[in-house]
Amino acid sequence: MTPQQRIDELTERLQYLNNRYYQDAVSEVSDFEFDALLRELTQLELEYPQFKHKGSPTQNVGGTVSKEFATVFHRYPMLSLSNTYNEQEILDWEERIRKIIPEEDVEFICEQKFDGISLSIRYENGLLTTGVTRGDGTRGDDITNNVRTLRTLPHHIEAEDLPPIFEVRGEGFMPLLSFNKLNQERVDIGEEPLMNPRNAAAGTFKLQDSAEVARRRLDCYLYTFLADTEIFSTHEESLLALQRWGFNVSQTWRKCSSIQEVLAYINEWETKRFDLPLNTDGIVIKVNSFAQQRELGYTSKSPRWAIAYKFKAQSVETTLRSISYQVGRTGAVTPVANLSPVLLAGTIVKRASLHNANEIERLGLRLGDHVYVEKGGEIIPKITGVNLEKRPLISEVIHYPTTCPACGSTLIQREGEVARLCPNEKGCPPQIRARLEHFIQRKAMNMDSLGEGKIELLYEKGLVRTAADFYALTYEQLFGLEKTITDPDTGKSKKIGFREKTTQAILKAIDDSKTVPFERVLFALGIRYVGETVAQKLARYFKTIEALEKASAEELVNVPEIGGRIAQSVVEFFQEEDNRIFVERLKAAGLQMSVGQEAIVEQLSDKLAGKTFLYTGTFENFEREALEHLIEAHSGKLLSGVSGKLNYLIVGEKPGASKVEKAKKLNVTMISEEEFLKLIV
Repeated sequence: MTPQQRIDELTERLQYLNNRYYQDAVSEVSDFEFDALLRELTQLELEYPQFKHKGSPTQNVGGTVSKEFATVFHRYPMLSLSNTYNEQEILDWEERIRKIIPEEDVEFICEQKFDGISLSIRYENGLLTTGVTRGDGTRGDDITNNVRTLRTLPHHIEAEDLPPIFEVRGEGFMPLLSFNKLNQERVDIGEEPLMNPRNAAAGTFKLQDSAEVARRRLDCYLYTFLADTEIFSTHEESLLALQRWGFNVSQTWRKCSSIQEVLAYINEWETKRFDLPLNTDGIVIKVNSFAQQRELGYTSKSPRWAIAYKFKAQSVETTLRSISYQVGRTGAVTPVANLSPVLLAGTIVKRASLHNANEIERLGLRLGDHVYVEKGGEIIPKITGVNLEKRPLISEVIHYPTTCPACGSTLIQREGEVARLCPNEKGCPPQIRARLEHFIQRKAMNMDSLGEGKIELLYEKGLVRTAADFYALTYEQLFGLEKTITDPDTGKSKKIGFREKTTQAILKAIDDSKTVPFERVLFALGIRYVGETVAQKLARYFKTIEALEKASAEELVNVPEIGGRIAQSVVEFFQEEDNRIFVERLKAAGLQMSVGQEAIVEQLSDKLAGKTFLYTGTFENFEREALEHLIEAHSGKLLSGVSGKLNYLIVGEKPGASKVEKAKKLNVTMISEEEFLKLIV
């Protein structure tokens, strides 16, 4: 594999993992594995800068914003923290600090790294005015109504030393008791339990029904105070003030006068963390002095004065009983390890993902092996090794299937890919059901009230074969449908079905989905390699489904950050007659097939009013979309090309030569990223 191919592969993989973590609240790999991939990409980009992608994961915080809520720009960016995994990396971090401020004593504040979602909450004259998610670090979703449901968060504060405008930041989470209660409720009514408290919290904060949010009893811990005027000299002082003003600050934080005290704090909480009422996966270490923080400064992604230490994943030993094979939406056949039940990180683990045939071979697995299992990021169980000392003299070698376990079709393997695929897209039942489940998910058409069990029931009754069939369903067809599902592990049975309220709610969700923006409809189509972020870029560029359908591979690769593999996949999708018929049926049902009104953006100022802008190249602090939103948020106007009407051309790294040359000829003012920021400060 060439360096360029590896950079392409790592960029695509990291963008996918970022999107799964920040948007779907799913951690598919451990933080250690993610950071290893990120470090490899960073090193390759340094060695081969000509192959670096615009908007590379090495430059971004990670998340994006949702189109379900108004977008709000953060007054102060919400950066991520660099991760460490052992004592030496913490000592190396301290050494870097000492090189910048060698003559000064340094105190540290240690805090728990709680596993929830980051929130930024604004107060004006003591009143809570806005609650926003992290989003992409520059802007996030306005979830103020849901934030107001947090019982421990004051809505009105009266204190003499309170600044007129300030922000507090913290972690929104679902306590374990609330999570267990919610899952029991879901099981009782025949719905799938939620995977973990972080997923549950992330999904709940994004609900449109604030009454339901309140019922689920979320909570938050606050750990940061921000204001235009500095009124504290240390982080410790700010934490004490937050407590004094009535904010919920976790009492687990500690001031440490040396790095050795920091290490002692970490060792203490390696085991104590399991006594907390919520999940925590590490420790955040911050320089206490704000003056020293200013001197240490920031990189493009994170502060130099803070770092996160990640706890080692818990590991246990159990027995590999058997291997099952699941068929996904794209036809990929994924092996799943069936294990002897074992307690791990507070839950009973019975299965673990094995990803593909290469993973089975890499681990050298055999049936009956004693295997080591850990939870990546405390969420997804995986097998990390085999205890060969306990392997029986006669053990069964695992033979990967050559035919689809669901429909019997001969499996194929595409060039350059490790996955074994079932090619029977139109007739393989689990592929069809998985495409239907993809279509209804919240990030697509937001019809997830249907749920996996009900999709299976509709499929078995012959009512739904493609997603277009949803829009022909009637009350008479749905009401009274019922099915009994038996849990293979416990033997317990439960009924799922369409009662009156359920049927009405589902039909309403189907009708409401007709207003879902075009970019999410495009994502819902399930085109291979077209994830949520790619769908946004394609929708923004082509504007209509007709334009996208007619686009050639050459036209598609002109879209920023769209490579040849994605372009070819889109072309092949629309070449299929069945897919074109499918799209036409969705169009006839009334779905949005063109770009409509842009998401509402909070106006931060009118500092750019009457000015026009265009940009070229890549930027250290912004993705292109974030830069566009920032211009609009300060009342500026974006132009599509260089002309006499253009006031400013913002020039980044590797700018387009033609744009720069034309701007010079027309005497257009060219400014750097730093100069642009000065215009809006």
